[in-house]
Order: sequence, then C-alpha cells, then structure tokens
Amino acid sequence: MKNKQVIGMIVAAVLFIVIGVTSVLTNTFSEKAFGMTAGEMLAGNYEFDAPSEDYIAVVRVEGVIQQQAEQEMFSMSSGYIHATTMEYVDCLMKDRHNKGILLYVDSPGGTVYESEELYLKIEEYKKRTGRPVWGYMAHYAASGGYMASLTADKIYANPNTVTGSIGVIMSGYDMTGLYEKLGIRYVSITSGEYKDSSKLDDAQVEIYQSQVDETYASFVSKVSKSRNMSEAEVKKLADGRTYTAKQAKDNGLIDEISLYEDMKQQVVKESGVNEFYEPEREGNIFEFLFVKAESLLPKSEAQVLKETAEEMESGVLMYYAEGLR
Repeated sequence: MKNKQVIGMIVAAVLFIVIGVTSVLTNTFSEKAFGMTAGEMLAGNYEFDAPSEDYIAVVRVEGVIQQQAEQEMFSMSSGYIHATTMEYVDCLMKDRHNKGILLYVDSPGGTVYESEELYLKIEEYKKRTGRPVWGYMAHYAASGGYMASLTADKIYANPNTVTGSIGVIMSGYDMTGLYEKLGIRYVSITSGEYKDSSKLDDAQVEIYQSQVDETYASFVSKVSKSRNMSEAEVKKLADGRTYTAKQAKDNGLIDEISLYEDMKQQVVKESGVNEFYEPEREGNIFEFLFVKAESLLPKSEAQVLKETAEEMESGVLMYYAEGLR
C-alpha cells in the first residue's frame, strides 16, 4: 500500500473519531438545551423571521430539484433544499403580512416527484391565499424548473435564460461489459420476469416508455393550463428541446424578458409593496465537521464503478434537462 493511501486512511480515521465524539456531545447538549438533536436543528436551518409589515416573499429554487437527503444537512451546498422550501411556503400561507411570492428559478429541473410536489405547493398557496406569484428565470429554468415557473401569474426571464426542455427522461447505463472486464458478476433472483431491469429487453422498454408517456402527458397538461394553449400546441414545443428567452417569449412559454432588478421594480409597481423578504441560511460550525471525510479514503476501480452504476441506474423518472448543471 502506498504511503499516501496509509496517510489518507489514518487522517480519515482520526476525523471519523473526532466527528463521532463531537456528534455525541452536540446531540446531548442540543437535547438538554433545546429539546432536539443537532440533526433536527440543522434540518431546519432556515429561520422564518419575516417582517412585521407587508412584504413580498422571495422563494428560491436553485439547483437540482430533488429529495432532501439526510447527508445534505451536513453539506456546505447552498442549493435547493426541498423539505425546507415546502415548510417556508407553508409559513407564508399563514402570515397575513405576506402579499405575494417572487419565485426565483435557476434550475435544470430534477425528479418528477419533487418537481410536482413543488408545483402543487405553490398552486396550493395561490388557491388558499388568493395572492399573486411572479416568476423569474435566471441562468436556466428548464424541465422541472420550467414546471415550477408555470405556477407564476406572470413569467419573466433574463435575456440569457435557457428554458423549455418540456419532457421526461428515465436513463441509465448498461455496465455489463465493464463488469465482465473487471471480473464483477451481477446476480439477481427475482419473483417475476420484469423485476430485474439491469438487462432491458423490448418488453421492459415498452413498460417504462408507458410510464414516461403518462408523466409527459401530465407535464403537457400543466403547460396547457398555465399558458392558455391547447395540448396540441404545447406538444409542438414539448419535444425536449431548450429555448432562449426570446424563443420562449415568441412561442408563448414566458411573458416578459427583463433583468432581475427591473422585474422587482415591476412587482413593486403592481403590488404596491416595496419590501422583499427571504430567510437567510444560518451557518453552523458543526456543519464543517461533516464534509465528506470519507472522500479521503482511497477507492478501487471496482468501487468507483459500482458507485457510478448505482447513481446512474436509479431508473427514477426525471423532469431534467441533460447538460444543464
């Protein structure tokens, strides 16, 4: 074993011990002082401290729209956090000082489940409160990011926005050739002929295609409803391609092209409210102790291959624009 690998393992072991001890002490202190564990405290690391006067709430959808995994609580990522966003909108619904939402989208989309859940949550906000929603697209608002934008009463886009990509994707890799080359044999014992999808035949492809088609129909329906188009008109645009802001406006997918600050001034003019609010994420020193210490451990080619396969062969339905990240 090389010296660097030995050193890496020693450093990783020390870090894991420190992290473990710190975690126990932190949880013990947190439970005694606040009645909750450190993990529970970090899970809600956005504090809702809205103004006591009328305001427009900024709801940011930045990054991939996906499940909020437990390990993300301890990452230093400032990307989209699904559960927290849902809770934030719930708080806005109950706050009489909130007079609307500015939905800021900078996302290539994400999983069907979370994208639809976000869409439905904003729709619930509109239905329960009767308050307006303005949408702004930044670098990109594609696929699931575009779906989120459909909840807006009026959609603005930056002149350089990439949007569209209306469609569904379910993807994976056939790694059997590489497995054989590395001497890895995949074994599965199933209860039915369609249970194992590691080697797709035509019949299995047809099954998954029917699921993609059903989800696609749901997306098309949402675009049709929001943009006042027939489903036939939407389908002409919804072949998976992306659009520039100008192309999107010409095709009726957005309403206006504007810089963000100009758009905010328009919101002030329309609402009569000049106060904007968004919660700030509170940093925590213990987050730094949980930043992927395991990455210091060396991995074999077989381990890397296995992890890549597990990540890419998830078979999850996605409203996601390939290449936008």
